[in-house]
Amino acid sequence: MAAHFVPHIANDQGAEKIFVGVKEFNCMGARPPFDHPHVFLDMGSDGQILCPYCSTLYVYDSRLGEHETDPKGCLVSAAAETAA
Repeated sequence: MAAHFVPHIANDQGAEKIFVGVKEFNCMGARPPFDHPHVFLDMGSDGQILCPYCSTLYVYDSRLGEHETDPKGCLVSAAAETAA
């Protein structure tokens, strides 16, 4: 698990593509109760990744900050999850 900022991102709008300012994050589909299992996604050296649950395409955009998405409003949580 990442030891730094890991946002949770939700696609309540049903967007086909979401631009993000980070390469590691958790996709949760939509917000509860319509969420899917929260899955950690890591783009690595790639510039995009497809969520295996909801098929949202996430594209890295270096112009966005780590707390920003396009479309706006997809960031759910700025806190990293802690594993026990």
